[in-house]
Amino acid sequence: QVQLVESGGGLVQAGGSLRLSCAPSGRAFSRYYMGWFRQAPGKEREFVAAITWRLGYTYYADSVKGRFTISRDIAKNTVYLQMNSLKPEDTAVYYCAASPRTDIVVFTGSAYEYWGQGTQVTVSS
Repeated sequence: QVQLVESGGGLVQAGGSLRLSCAPSGRAFSRYYMGWFRQAPGKEREFVAAITWRLGYTYYADSVKGRFTISRDIAKNTVYLQMNSLKPEDTAVYYCAASPRTDIVVFTGSAYEYWGQGTQVTVSS
């Protein structure tokens, strides 16, 4: 069974930074896309960023473009989300996701097959 394990969440003041990490555990699996999604209380889950595992092409939601950076370290089998200039509206549970398919719509959560349990990010004003 594949599990994605997120880490790095926490409480930070507005304007601060956090770096989230996501690494798989369990059996080896094929992945083409890795993504980050978030869900704030009372809101639907939304796309944050995605990256193609092999070539490193990146995709961002407009709300985080220029502030967040997704990257991956193939040797460490880990994907990262560097979050800078954080705002209170970035407060949410952040989820890591993976898809082995090459034909997905990257910003659609249902396209991803594997998910982590989530890590809380809280930005105070």
